[in-house]
Amino acid sequence: MVGLIWIPDTIFRNSKMADAHWITTPNQLLRIWNDGKILYTLRLTIIAECQLQLQNFPMDEHSCPLIFSSYGYPKDEMVYKWRKHSVEAADQKSWRLYQFDFLGLRNTTKIIETTAGEYVVMTVYFDLSRRMGYFTIQTYIPCILTVVLSWVSFWIKKDATPARTALGITTVLTMTTLSSIARKSLPKVSYVTAMDLFVTVCFLFVFAALMEYAALNYYTCCRKPACTRKKRTVKKDPFLSTFSFNYSVLNLGPSSSVITINNSMYWQDFEEACVYECLDGKDCQSFFCCYKECKSGLWRKGRIHVDILKLDTYSRVFFPTTFLLFNLIYWVGYLYL
Repeated sequence: MVGLIWIPDTIFRNSKMADAHWITTPNQLLRIWNDGKILYTLRLTIIAECQLQLQNFPMDEHSCPLIFSSYGYPKDEMVYKWRKHSVEAADQKSWRLYQFDFLGLRNTTKIIETTAGEYVVMTVYFDLSRRMGYFTIQTYIPCILTVVLSWVSFWIKKDATPARTALGITTVLTMTTLSSIARKSLPKVSYVTAMDLFVTVCFLFVFAALMEYAALNYYTCCRKPACTRKKRTVKKDPFLSTFSFNYSVLNLGPSSSVITINNSMYWQDFEEACVYECLDGKDCQSFFCCYKECKSGLWRKGRIHVDILKLDTYSRVFFPTTFLLFNLIYWVGYLYL
């Protein structure tokens, strides 16, 4: 009977693959009323194309369309119309999407113009919202814990170079692994997603924690000011006259120097030999201060005094505060704006 009745040549415009069900018999329904109305249904499985915009991944929402129209009959020969409540979904108790929440259905009608004429195009939109549970457990929480772990180095003594270096390198490698795992769950898109931004910022925080110790180690152990020849006046006795002499400083190592005074050899700490030059403002020309006594002087004009020996103290406040502020802006911006 179905073969004797005219059936509209309906096509699904965005289908990638479609199959009709023929087991155990053709899944078709045909009803004819006395007034000439005909009801015909066919069970189909359709894989349709949905263009996803993943800038907000994994907090993204999508409206996936299913588009259909006639292939050969324009609107002056055949018109498609929606009946009231003609698009329905099964009860969600019997089915579930594990990665998305199903928000509902929408249907629209529009006319498109082609070289063959104007056609009525019908569209059903499936509104979906991605679930974040999987990505929160697999990516966000490990990234946050790795960043917090990198801050432990700020409470380790600066003398413990192996411990702080090993901790910094380990956290950097961990963030690299997490970044690679996060990209595997995404198509190879050329733009930056929300997850890419979060992982990248976490990686920068971990890398900055490692660089913080490198800077601290460099300025406290390797950076020594240069001392020059200088005249010095010493009072030998209150009842004797004041005399002056010249001395020169020879660099023999990172922490000591040899001072020659009237053909006599004296060992003196390097910092003590240079403190007078620093107080005069001749050695402290950089952004950072060399000694505690250099906290005042003309050299400080236009500069901010930063005690490099307290860099760990500054980092204990700066890193957590900055990371907390980033998280506040990130989550509010992507979830509510």
